[in-house]
Amino acid sequence: MTSITRGLPAAAPPPRAFAVAFEPADSRVKHMRRITGAALRLWKLDAVTDEALLVVSELVTNAVRHGTGTIRFRVRRTGDRLRIEVTDQSPRPPQPREAGPLDESGRGMLIVAMLAAEWGVSPDGTTTWCTLTIPTAGQEAGR
Repeated sequence: MTSITRGLPAAAPPPRAFAVAFEPADSRVKHMRRITGAALRLWKLDAVTDEALLVVSELVTNAVRHGTGTIRFRVRRTGDRLRIEVTDQSPRPPQPREAGPLDESGRGMLIVAMLAAEWGVSPDGTTTWCTLTIPTAGQEAGR
């Protein structure tokens, strides 16, 4: 019996990174969440999807509301980490701050700091990034 795939090249593994550039608009937050969710499903990273989508919302919202110029958004998987980066042209980095109980905003970077294994800002202040730990099969079962 012959194999149907005989002689065909092996399927390439799915990419483990993507990047998108866009002009600031509130609707882009939803678009970046949707794109990220699709990539995480493709990469079979259901275990970090909720945290990743929340972080994407916070970082992209900050860039749209407080940044300047074209926004670059990048998500990359490396080993047991998922790195999320948002770059705009503003050299003013985001700062975690304490929001009052009635404030409707101001908690984004605190949320990122709580969810991320680590986070930071590039030396020039234009890129805010964070990493999420991808649990192993044993860690995921204990979630």
